[in-house]
Amino acid sequence: MKENSVTLKAGELPCRLTRARAAAFRASGQLPPLKEPAKQKNQKQPQLRANPKRAVSDNACLQRKKRAVLQDVTNVFCENTYRSCFNSTKIQGKKSKLAKASRINVSKVAPSAAAQQHVRVHCKTKSFPEPAKKCSPFPIALRDPEIANIDDDNEDPQLCSLYAADIYNTLRVYELARRPNPNFMDTKQHDITQSMRGILVDWLVEVSEEYRLGLDTLYLTVYLIDWFLSRNYIERQRLQLLGITCMLIASKYEEINAPRIEDFCYITDNTYTKAEVLKMESQVLKSSGYQLFAPTTISFLRRFLQAAQASSKSPSLELEYLANYLAELTLMEYSFLNFLPSTIAASAVFLAKWTLDQSKHPWSPTLQHYACYKASDLKTTVLALQDLQLNINGCPLTAIRSKYSQDKFKYVGSLSPPKLPETMF
Repeated sequence: MKENSVTLKAGELPCRLTRARAAAFRASGQLPPLKEPAKQKNQKQPQLRANPKRAVSDNACLQRKKRAVLQDVTNVFCENTYRSCFNSTKIQGKKSKLAKASRINVSKVAPSAAAQQHVRVHCKTKSFPEPAKKCSPFPIALRDPEIANIDDDNEDPQLCSLYAADIYNTLRVYELARRPNPNFMDTKQHDITQSMRGILVDWLVEVSEEYRLGLDTLYLTVYLIDWFLSRNYIERQRLQLLGITCMLIASKYEEINAPRIEDFCYITDNTYTKAEVLKMESQVLKSSGYQLFAPTTISFLRRFLQAAQASSKSPSLELEYLANYLAELTLMEYSFLNFLPSTIAASAVFLAKWTLDQSKHPWSPTLQHYACYKASDLKTTVLALQDLQLNINGCPLTAIRSKYSQDKFKYVGSLSPPKLPETMF
């Protein structure tokens, strides 16, 4: 007991306690006084680990597993987010403040966004005119049980079933706005004739078959030719140059792998050079205002053929080939510029159905609904198309007839329609 009392009164050592000094104390029978450091008296929690190189405390490491709940951060600056990430101990305390601030910012921004959206819708309705004949969507036509719904197939994304009615209403507007002048031979051209134009189109049909171009490319080619001739005078020596240039532009627009300029120069027996084709290409693009898209007959023909076969269990390839053949014949004939592309497409379907089947009326209620034409509206065009089909045998331009007289097109080029009675209209 005495030794212990002496040891407790010894006070603290003037120097650091090492293992050598501790051994000396044990040999002499004395123990050094145990005194806690001053900084440990005020410390509330024990230090888990000591790492002088770490700036973040161990308490922060324990709380790192707790994540802030995801909340609405609309209109909250990123600076606040970064600060809350680095100061994890204050996240829970700032939740309510951030939520209040976000609600205030949303209420301030919402009226201006709604007003801006209202202005955009107001301008959009003024900039696009309504078509003269607007086809009603199918829910209105559902009242008539004789009209089939051709837009109920939502599995094929290329049909655009949800927007088909709006798409074709817009095409009807643009077929009027982007229509070539039907009298350009009399008003603009003095060196070329209608027969020269027909020879050019007949040759371009052979070129499209040679390079396996699509029908959209062929129709767009003829459209670009007529559009350019409606606004620019051209000599007959450059008419073929215009034809291959328009087909080059149409190929670039429609085809995946378009023929090269050298291919079109070669097909003309190198009559024109690459520089001449490029120069003509620039002139055609400037003349069209760089607006290459325009509704053609093939744009409406696909839609009308779909309506014509709505009640059929399987599509008729013969009907499609014959309608395409009749529509293609109109490309060579200059007088058909007086008719709209939608009218020509509807008349081609009308005459094709009558040629294949005379047992029933070719114009069904479904066709009348989706084509937006009555049978009486098509009388002039159908009769003109029938005359063209009957007189094609004596025409020297045989590219289209030879094309559709092949086995792959079921020889529809050799078919002749019976006479149409007046009761059909």
